[in-house]
Amino acid sequence: MKYNQVTIKDIARELGISPSTVSRALKDHPDISPETKKAVNELAEKLNYQPNIVALSLRQSKTNTIGVIIPELVHFFFSTVISGIEDVAYSAGYNVIITQSNESLQREKTDIKALFNSRVDGMLISVSRETNNFDHIDNILAKGVPMVFFDRVYDTPNSSKIIVDDLSGAKEATSHLIEQGCQRIAHLEGPPNLEISKQRLEGYIQAHKEHNVEVNRNLIMPCPLGTIEEGKSATKKLLAQSPQPDAIFATNDPAAMGAMQAIKEAGLRIPQDIAVVGFSNWFFTALLDPPLTSVDQPGFEMGQEAAKLLIRQIEVKTKDRDAFVEPETKILKTRLIVRESSLKKGKK
Repeated sequence: MKYNQVTIKDIARELGISPSTVSRALKDHPDISPETKKAVNELAEKLNYQPNIVALSLRQSKTNTIGVIIPELVHFFFSTVISGIEDVAYSAGYNVIITQSNESLQREKTDIKALFNSRVDGMLISVSRETNNFDHIDNILAKGVPMVFFDRVYDTPNSSKIIVDDLSGAKEATSHLIEQGCQRIAHLEGPPNLEISKQRLEGYIQAHKEHNVEVNRNLIMPCPLGTIEEGKSATKKLLAQSPQPDAIFATNDPAAMGAMQAIKEAGLRIPQDIAVVGFSNWFFTALLDPPLTSVDQPGFEMGQEAAKLLIRQIEVKTKDRDAFVEPETKILKTRLIVRESSLKKGKK
């Protein structure tokens, strides 16, 4: 007998009892004796019996499963978000299906369709950097599927969002560099279609204005992929300028790491010649030479809050399909983690 083919009828046949008795035993029905329940559950575990989720959903209109779409699984920030999602979902009795768009709009469309066809009760989505059309998401929303966006969001009034205060985080990072004496601060800018990139650029600009430092647009360098290689290439272009920048604020930590590589290869010192600050506080930032100053995002908390919001919506819809759930936007605070890469004045 193949484990993945085990059904209630198989268990009933093995134990010499009726399928209905097996079904009630698995549901802990009071009419079934403790001995029978024990025998049924032990055999079900031995044979790796799994309920037919599709069949259950057709009967119950609920699968107790939520779908998650993230841009990249290898991204440290998103891995912490997933941990937060699972922490809440499993505690609430929900399973989690995780997909990754790989920063592709087409993959995102495929994933959202697959999750819908799997009859998930709701979806948590962080859009890809290619996503500039949201018809595929609107189609699912129109079908009444509960949906919550996190980090990279679709700016629609019809669904809830969990975001971090990217603007304040970027402003704090840039202000820190100005307070260290930097006057020519470059910015490695993220994908221009993503709201997080816009907010980080705006925070960079606001910090300059608040400190009466002129914004030099030549120091804003596109870095849409946000990779180490792209950060390195963009920084080489910045270093070719005269005068050179005296600091770099990168849209994320990989781009900042690439910037550090380019600075070192040019024979310059960090932070004495050029200070560097990243964004996200990846696990490797404290291990770099010098350790990288970065804006910490509460990924685990974001995952928890997103899952709580979604499950709350699902539960309301379960009780009343026509119930209106008021969309919420929750903004989480960032925190600047100061390390040696930005300390020109040698103090925290």
